[in-house]
Amino acid sequence: MDIVVGTRNAHKILELERILGPAVPGLTLVPAPGPSPIEDGETFSANALIKARAAFEDSGLPSIADDSGLVVDALDGAPGIHSARYSGTGIDEENTALVLSQMVGHTNRRARFVCAAALVHSGGEVVLERSWEGSLAYSPSGSGGFGYDPIFVPEGDSRTASELSDEEKDALSHRGQAFRALAEHLLALG
Repeated sequence: MDIVVGTRNAHKILELERILGPAVPGLTLVPAPGPSPIEDGETFSANALIKARAAFEDSGLPSIADDSGLVVDALDGAPGIHSARYSGTGIDEENTALVLSQMVGHTNRRARFVCAAALVHSGGEVVLERSWEGSLAYSPSGSGGFGYDPIFVPEGDSRTASELSDEEKDALSHRGQAFRALAEHLLALG
């Protein structure tokens, strides 16, 4: 089964292959053929649907996409839907550095990753949202993962998401939760 993925992020595509592969036998993820759409939604769910709809319109094939980001309590939910380009550059290390600089003096370090996973196909649309609770480290640690993983400490752990194995991260993460839930909808297309 070919499913189009509405992203150009190679890290996300690899992660989705790891998450969905065991749940959806015979699944092949195909990059979206068209240009990246403008993500002008005001929520993670709205932006995930924008990307999945664009991929479906460009390909005519069932399409999935997600929108995800870091939500920090002390920063009133920032960076939120602006996570990928929070620093203005889109460079992970600069986004992370900006968040850490804004956290100076804050004792409340509660944060969560949020992922909205969307599926658009000829029979309709579905979007599911999941979160991964944790807190922010005081400095980056670890070499795995991407994005804000080096500063996110999952609840109940002392390591950052960058220090987890791929298998551990996939089992716990916001993206893992959301796409495993979406897998039953993909199976129904088979």
